[in-house]
Amino acid sequence: MNKIILIGGGGHCKSVIDVIEQEKKFKIAGIVDKSNLLGSKILGYRVIGKDYDLKSLAKKYKYALITIGHIKSPISRIKLFDLAVKTGFKFPSIISPNAYVSKHTKIGNGTVVMHHAIINANTSIGDNCIINSKALIEHDCSILNHCHVSTNATINGGVKIGPECFIGSNAITKDNITIKEKSFIKAGTLIK
Repeated sequence: MNKIILIGGGGHCKSVIDVIEQEKKFKIAGIVDKSNLLGSKILGYRVIGKDYDLKSLAKKYKYALITIGHIKSPISRIKLFDLAVKTGFKFPSIISPNAYVSKHTKIGNGTVVMHHAIINANTSIGDNCIINSKALIEHDCSILNHCHVSTNATINGGVKIGPECFIGSNAITKDNITIKEKSFIKAGTLIK
């Protein structure tokens, strides 16, 4: 089984650990986080390095995943993703076995699809995205890089979401709309 490094050890990391363990495609080799956490454990996995160690870790491990969350801004996720790509890591998509993803859908590198999410046919999800638990993304949608579709959000058919967007929990979109890049949609919002 291939080993993977998780970059970021907070709450989102814990949720991703659960998905990786259930998917059973990767073995978690360790977590990269702040230097004061070195040697500590998160759900049984040791913190083995900090951001500055990515270059040396890339010589030992092939795969990585960004496991810090995205609420106010995706900037930290983007910086870490770009740094890890530059150091040579490969980013697989991680999909919960409890999610439904149509075989007619494209999922980008480093994107995580959490438990009970549904992604229907002819949809495209970019790189380094979070499709959170119970999110529904209908047919013919396009979600570009570095987006977070939160828990229970509903993206109806034909919606186009620009890069670096945050769609809050329980937000609902009308069908066939475009959400411009870097939009921040509050929880429970109806987007027309």
